[in-house]
Amino acid sequence: MAAENTPLLSSPESNHDEVYHRFSPSRKAAIVIMVSGCGIIPLFVTGTFTPSIPQIARDLNTTGPIVNLAVSLSAFSSSIGGLIGGSYSTFYGRRPLYLFSLPLLIFGSIGVATALNVPALLFWRFIQSVGVAPAMVVGAGVIGDIYKLEERGRAMGVFFAASLLGPSLAPFVGGAISHYFSWRIMQGSMGLVGLVYFFIMLLFFPETSQPGARGIDKLKLEEGSKYKRRFIFVNPLRPMLLLRSPNLLLICLATSASLMTVFALLVPLPYTIGVRYQLKNEALLGLCFMPAGLGNILGAPLVGRISDRTVVRWREKRGGVWYPEDRLRAGLLPFALYGPIPLVMFGVVNKYVDGTPGLVLCLICLFAHGLGIEMAFGPCAAYLIDVMHSRSAESLGANNGLRAVLMAIGIAVILPMINTFGILFTTIVHALMLWAAFGMILCIIRYGDEMRAWVDVGFSTAANN
Repeated sequence: MAAENTPLLSSPESNHDEVYHRFSPSRKAAIVIMVSGCGIIPLFVTGTFTPSIPQIARDLNTTGPIVNLAVSLSAFSSSIGGLIGGSYSTFYGRRPLYLFSLPLLIFGSIGVATALNVPALLFWRFIQSVGVAPAMVVGAGVIGDIYKLEERGRAMGVFFAASLLGPSLAPFVGGAISHYFSWRIMQGSMGLVGLVYFFIMLLFFPETSQPGARGIDKLKLEEGSKYKRRFIFVNPLRPMLLLRSPNLLLICLATSASLMTVFALLVPLPYTIGVRYQLKNEALLGLCFMPAGLGNILGAPLVGRISDRTVVRWREKRGGVWYPEDRLRAGLLPFALYGPIPLVMFGVVNKYVDGTPGLVLCLICLFAHGLGIEMAFGPCAAYLIDVMHSRSAESLGANNGLRAVLMAIGIAVILPMINTFGILFTTIVHALMLWAAFGMILCIIRYGDEMRAWVDVGFSTAANN
């Protein structure tokens, strides 16, 4: 078994840098490939569902906004799954979480595929989303386990770039299968994918948690000879206490704003692109989602390299002193310009430009926005791992938890807002959210040290990062 071949250190007290040499570069690459493969699934689950909303509504004899509630519900249930993944992976390790969550995805996907009414669809969509949610949280935690500070941004970029194949490919795949077969076939196939990845993780994925860092390791050390193997309940809401830190709360609000703009463009796409430009084929409509995903894929490794260089450059300017908030400087221009400008331009073009020119310009705006948003989001995710290294999955789980609740509310009002006020008004509102997020990032960069000292939730230091 892979877990038995995992290189270990002699003790947790060994030189901290040694924990990053437990795996060879090729072994690290294999681990990144495995967690990235699992990381594709959450966005694939979302991306294959959205283009099928009109077909699902017809099949279940309901309306698009009602089916859209399943998207909102999945965002909420993802918060629960992320919190469970973050808290339990910190206590039991990364490997057990994958082996627990993937079966939930399998059963949830089968349930969605066989749902005969809206309540059944919502219930199984909830189970499906809870099962798939830990993949992003735990995967990012794995990156923090095996890569050093100055390598972490680049590795996170690779992880996110690979994971973001989901939103670039899923709408086309989902739309094509829905058009030529059925949306039920598409959702059932997600269960099959989950089964394949379950066996991959079972056979080849090692435990990556650093020696002595897991809660179960500390419990064994504390109880000594009295320790008995048993299930330990871990409060999945405990990571939410991390958000009492202003730094982590502001990061959560900023990333929520950035991702809300993505949903503001993609959730109504069957109507703003499909109906507006008369695309009735689900496969062709699915292709229209690809520019945003391609922008994400290019933006993730690009900003990863930029953020790593930013950390190194500013540390050298300070004579070797590490200031965690320096990484966030790489996200300033994306929050200020690269994200909001294409967003507003999409609204302008969609409202005023008809025919093929309008469609082409909208797709260009989707690509530019995808690139800009990923360049804004990437440094924020890496920052969470930097400042909460020993509890990286928990910090990401807490971030995802609150963010998913906010997004569940936001997603639910997107279509009504567009129906009432129009697409241009909607994009302007979401651009204002990005500019507010820009102000939050500026605040963290300027006052981050003082805010970390004000509410210390166990932040990492240069010695243990």
